[in-house]
Amino acid sequence: MKIFITGIAGFLGSHLAKKMIDLGHEVSGNDNLIGGEKTNLNKKISFFETDCNDLDGMSKIIKGNEIVYHCAATAHEGLSVFSPNVITKNIFQASVSTITASIQNKVKRFVYCSSMARYGNQETPFKENMTPKPEDPYGVAKVAGENVLKILADLNGIEWNIAVPHNIIGPNQKYDDPFRNVLSIFINRNLQNKPAIIYGDGNQKRCFSYIDDVIYCLEKLALDKKINKEIINIGPDEEEITINKLVEMVANETGFNGKPIYVADRPKEVKFATCNADKSRRLLNYKTKTSLKEAINKTAEFVKKNGVKEFKYYLPVEIINERTPETWVKKLI
Repeated sequence: MKIFITGIAGFLGSHLAKKMIDLGHEVSGNDNLIGGEKTNLNKKISFFETDCNDLDGMSKIIKGNEIVYHCAATAHEGLSVFSPNVITKNIFQASVSTITASIQNKVKRFVYCSSMARYGNQETPFKENMTPKPEDPYGVAKVAGENVLKILADLNGIEWNIAVPHNIIGPNQKYDDPFRNVLSIFINRNLQNKPAIIYGDGNQKRCFSYIDDVIYCLEKLALDKKINKEIINIGPDEEEITINKLVEMVANETGFNGKPIYVADRPKEVKFATCNADKSRRLLNYKTKTSLKEAINKTAEFVKKNGVKEFKYYLPVEIINERTPETWVKKLI
């Protein structure tokens, strides 16, 4: 089949492209390279350096494809509270443009990659039948994109599925981004003999998904004809961990002996964010095949192989006041 992937030079998109090529599909995709890297691109894909917000450009490059995966996103949940314009533009407007271009070209199926941010500050574990209650502009934009997809796809006879991945980690993840990817930030700092920086008390609870445990689920969301109009959590629900414990595990992996630095809470950060994976087990045969310890090891090995990097403050902080994290304002990470 002909498959198009937005954000194809990014972490998720590049792994998905490799999987689809390995399965024998013809793959193309776009990326504006804000968060993607050309080194992630597979030589067998047709790549377009096109921004998802460019409707005319997207319509041209999606033409002829049967399936569209929308992976592209400025996936900066915490930053969205202080840079709502740039983040929501590259979540909501980019999604609407991609959905519109897909409808114009009569694609068969659209797979939308959403976020756990859709659930907000609700009782855990998060379940798909919960009403979304996002706490920040990023989550609001993700949910808005879901809603537009459902309305327009149903109206125009396009199949759709919505994937809700849970904190994906692994090789190819951008590790010089000071605004996101907490595990990669910890690893990159520790390998430079710098301590982890923890917002709040570090008792926030999360689960982390190794990239390979997510990709085969996304495969089924596109290729299984029986799975249609579904919203499905993808991620482990059996290995919850606090940020404090994550810092300890990373230090053990990297050999760092210092103590972490604690700074003020990030505004609107959800304290406990873990999901229920029963639906993905039932419909996608989801299974956690890679332990968190193994995932940390593989991610650290990727950073070691590619070399530590200085953090790049490549997105603007639009709202600066007493609530804005000092780590971003003063570029302390």
